[in-house]
Amino acid sequence: MATDHAPPAPSPSADQAPLRVLLPQVLPALAVGVGAALLFLGISALAEQFQHVLWNDLPDALDIGAYSSLWTISVLTAAGIASGLVIWKFPGHAGPDPAAMGLGGPPLAPGIVPGLLLASTLTLAGGVSLGPENPIIASNIALAFWLGHKAAPTIPGAFWVSLASAATIGALFGTPVAAALVISEALVGRPGRGSLWDRLFAPLVAAGAGSMTTQLLAEPSFDMGLPPLTDPGWGDLLAALVIASLAALFGLAACYLFPTVHAAFRRLRHPMLMLPVGGLVLGLLGALGGHLTLFKGLDEVKELASSIGGWSSGELAKLAVVKLAALLIAASCGFRGGRIFPAVFVGAAFGLFAQALVPEVHPAVAISSGVLGVLLATTRQGWISLFVAAVIAGSPPMLALLCLASLPAWLVVTGRPQLELDEQGNALR
Repeated sequence: MATDHAPPAPSPSADQAPLRVLLPQVLPALAVGVGAALLFLGISALAEQFQHVLWNDLPDALDIGAYSSLWTISVLTAAGIASGLVIWKFPGHAGPDPAAMGLGGPPLAPGIVPGLLLASTLTLAGGVSLGPENPIIASNIALAFWLGHKAAPTIPGAFWVSLASAATIGALFGTPVAAALVISEALVGRPGRGSLWDRLFAPLVAAGAGSMTTQLLAEPSFDMGLPPLTDPGWGDLLAALVIASLAALFGLAACYLFPTVHAAFRRLRHPMLMLPVGGLVLGLLGALGGHLTLFKGLDEVKELASSIGGWSSGELAKLAVVKLAALLIAASCGFRGGRIFPAVFVGAAFGLFAQALVPEVHPAVAISSGVLGVLLATTRQGWISLFVAAVIAGSPPMLALLCLASLPAWLVVTGRPQLELDEQGNALR
């Protein structure tokens, strides 16, 4: 999932002293950071309320099992029908084909944002295996670009794009570190005035404001409650190297299938065919895999990690395969959502599968290495993959292992297809 962040643009007086250039950027960065976080939190809260109605209140009222096969198939098919209607009827069709959207990109017209946010809410609430990141980032970029241009038309648009991207990433992960890593990677090879920290200054202010807003209002946590690895040894390093590389190969399977599956759905030609059919397939997969294979996957990873040793290797293999298939279908048929969070679940299930086969492997090593490998394969974002894996491990000594494990996994995925297409429907590499 390639990023397309515009580099932070200097103000018109970039040849002045750095303080005089950077200080005026603070207020707009704070405003964008808080606004981006509030939009993310608002959509998340709305989706959670709607999810509770769909998966708790309604089945209770109908005296039906919330995650019975019939209810799972019905709700996901209905989510496909509702999403198809939004994409068909709303202005701009709720944005471009999500299969060709990464984190960021050029600003959308502001009239597209309501449809995109509604389609994303239906995705999150309906149990589709996609996360909020791509639609929320695209919406915040569109709004920041539009409002920023109206408020200060002389400031380059790239400035607002970089602030909105960083702010939303900071809000999503609850820390500005993730935004700093992503934007630093985007700045490589892009010329610009000033030092790297000068160019990162305003985006980091926005990311800090976004993450603090999220922390104050929602208290997000990636803590999986894993037993910490305090004294890693050579066996742990070997396990991390092997699991990350194998997980990367596993994730690549979906990347190779992506253009073919996407083309099959495109042949249906209309969102009122593509989305309902996709929802039906996702419902069948959800009925097969169970409730853990539904939704974006972060809460489900915590549930999975809370019962280490309680799953057989066969059960874990089924969870990993079904979730990867659900991610592939959801990303191909047109549901609006991101691919990072469900890929985290796939990696965690794969790592626990490896740990079930070799119980001597430490759970933190197994899960974080699996997440690292699958994220590298599906996103091709090295820093984000390493960051998420390290946060999930929750153990500083794991960072060295994960850095080393990322190297052979990167050799596995580099130059291979990723889970994003170009405008012609070909896989990006």
